[in-house]
Amino acid sequence: MVDAHQTFVIVGGGLAGAKAAETLRSEGFTGRVILICDERDHPYERPPLSKGYLTGQDDRDSVFVHEPAWYAQADIELHLGQPAVHLDRENRSVRLGDGTRIHYDRLLLATGAEPRRLDIPGTGLAGVHHLRRLAHAERLRGVLASLGRDNGHLVIAGAGWIGLEVAAAARGYGAEVTVVESEPTPLHTVLGPELGQLFTDLHSEHGVRFHFGARLTEIAGQDGMVLAARTDDGEEHPAHDVLAAIGAAPRTALAEAAGLALVDRADGGGIAVDASLRTSDPHIFAAGDVAAAEHPWLGTRLRVEHWANALNSGPAAARAMLGQEVSYDRVPYFFSDQYDVGLEYSGYAPPGSYDQVVCRGDVGKREFIAFWLSEGRLLAGMNVNVWDVTGTIQSLIRSGTRLDADALADPGVPLDSLITT
Repeated sequence: MVDAHQTFVIVGGGLAGAKAAETLRSEGFTGRVILICDERDHPYERPPLSKGYLTGQDDRDSVFVHEPAWYAQADIELHLGQPAVHLDRENRSVRLGDGTRIHYDRLLLATGAEPRRLDIPGTGLAGVHHLRRLAHAERLRGVLASLGRDNGHLVIAGAGWIGLEVAAAARGYGAEVTVVESEPTPLHTVLGPELGQLFTDLHSEHGVRFHFGARLTEIAGQDGMVLAARTDDGEEHPAHDVLAAIGAAPRTALAEAAGLALVDRADGGGIAVDASLRTSDPHIFAAGDVAAAEHPWLGTRLRVEHWANALNSGPAAARAMLGQEVSYDRVPYFFSDQYDVGLEYSGYAPPGSYDQVVCRGDVGKREFIAFWLSEGRLLAGMNVNVWDVTGTIQSLIRSGTRLDADALADPGVPLDSLITT
């Protein structure tokens, strides 16, 4: 039975928001829980949009966080297709697009991120796509199938995780794929040149063409349809469709208009929160892609746009809203599937932060673990087609122990033997 002694409002119907609502109930909160979603679909997970659902391996129902009936059973008041358009901190209320005002005692902002747009001529053509929402994936799935049937061409702007996963999906349908990337390798700013070449080779073997060191400058078309994509070095690539996969920007407009502290875009952007995911307003919290949190042991502010962060930060914020002691110190983690390669990455090793990359296993066969080190301390690890090692890698990262590079590279030395307490 719900009583009205307190009302907790969650703005954002993604994984972070849905898991926060679930946690409030599992932790015994008996007040009102209101979940505001600007999409008409029930809260869903985003990884399938570029993986199993996009490839056709998984059906649509597999993406949802909970069964639709769960929300009523858990006494979660769900507002679908209703964006929050104004936040009144003084009166502690949120106004929805239809004019409804909702009072809150505690508020969680889990507004996520939105795809960055190409600022070039031709982006209004019918064949230009982004991938962030379920509706985008539904449309793109049909497009890829059609391109595969008709030997059509897809040009992808950006060789990050989304760009590469869509490239793999497109080749699975039989579409021709060209990836345009300004850096010299895929995932250059994430993995560095040492590992980026691995993904060049992987995708090239599957028929993907890369155009490095260039940016799109124009999408040419006729009668509203895409014909070609042109780059700043004078090249022109035939195209029937174009995907912009150039990153995502945190959705901070609501927070900014309300005067909450934000992080500068040059530093990753997002809503500034402390280790308990509390914003500059003590009654407001933020989680998921939009939250730039002070990380207790990394000693830096970090905004993470990955599934595991949404999965874990939503519940952490819910517990903080309930007054529990929270220090959100998860090791950043993400995963990717491309063709027959599956990988998991743990840690944080931005460009310039590491001085050595060590590999254990067979890189040529794509069965290995890569380690990014700084003065012998492990910053990050990526296991490629090697499983059940993530926990050990994360323990090594947390330990801060200086590691022997030769032992780290030697498959004969058990990884867990390197953990010291």
